[in-house]
Amino acid sequence: MRRIAMFVAASTMSLSLAGCGVLNATGSSTTATPTKGNDITVGVLMPDKINTRYTNFDYPIMKSKIAELTNKQGRVDYQNADSSAPTQAKQMQKMIDDKVDVIILDSVDSHAIADTVKNAEKAGIPVIAYDRLAEGPIAGYVSFDNELVGEVQARTLLEGLGPNADTSDKVIMINGSPTDPNAKQFKTGALSELTGKVTIPTDAMFDTKDWDPPTAGKETTKAIDAIGKDNVAAVYSANDAMAAEIIKSLKAAGITDLPPVTGQDADLDAIQRILTGEQYMTVYKPYPDEAEAAAEMAVYKVQGKDIQFDALTQDQVDSPTNKDIPAQLVQVNAVTKSKIKDTVVADGIYKISQICTAAYKTACDAAGLK
Repeated sequence: MRRIAMFVAASTMSLSLAGCGVLNATGSSTTATPTKGNDITVGVLMPDKINTRYTNFDYPIMKSKIAELTNKQGRVDYQNADSSAPTQAKQMQKMIDDKVDVIILDSVDSHAIADTVKNAEKAGIPVIAYDRLAEGPIAGYVSFDNELVGEVQARTLLEGLGPNADTSDKVIMINGSPTDPNAKQFKTGALSELTGKVTIPTDAMFDTKDWDPPTAGKETTKAIDAIGKDNVAAVYSANDAMAAEIIKSLKAAGITDLPPVTGQDADLDAIQRILTGEQYMTVYKPYPDEAEAAAEMAVYKVQGKDIQFDALTQDQVDSPTNKDIPAQLVQVNAVTKSKIKDTVVADGIYKISQICTAAYKTACDAAGLK
């Protein structure tokens, strides 16, 4: 999945693209169309409402960046599928029928949406895959290095277990949705670090449909019943929303000394759980970087600004249907208690006043968050 593309200086790129006749090219959605000015409409499709990041961060940041890039003339048509692949397909088809100029797509089901992506291409509408790599003729892709996310989660989990961690330690593994290609990459990355260092029993590993938190909680209960509550050394949770339910299940099973539990997305309640010691870590993905890159890709693509678009997409990725998709992979950070201030606070994701409400004042004081 991860391939590093060769860096090309802008001046060299300009010459090589011009020589190949690519600059100011027109054609299919995979080719820049320089007939658009600032008066454009960008369709933005987000997958669910479980993760608060889409409403709180991704969409507002994209909207602001698109306004900046288009001298406030660009419009955004925003839709959230609420975890329904058929709903998302209808939302996207309506955008195609409404003749938006470009679509930013974070797919619910990367395979199921492929035909609608093809419809967009037929209509001359480029599709930028966001966060999750949809199948079909994608014009560009921006996300995080997803295998690295899993590796970071696993390495930090091992740190939480301490230097004496070995294969006698049993780890429950609650992965994301089997229809989400990112979930498979998180899992691959995590297993690359955990395999041979701890034991993940087969009856304690689950792929959680639709990333559903209550389902994750039930899976955790099944795993505890299978391996015994006294044998749970740690829990790999692929994201924060599931981690919240996993922790409830651990407590319900009578586990009072909570083991290290991982997460992802740096949700506010996850940061607060980390402060109190209920959750060990989360992965902070710099959403402003990702969202702004997607907005730039979309605007540059539809306006035919090939040099700027190519400068953003120095990486390449493959999907099951298409090869060499231009991409940008953004780096990630592990957040434990000692790193909250230097990550989500420093980047302005949360103010200390948002984190350190009355219920968390003591924990914040102990962590030096003032």
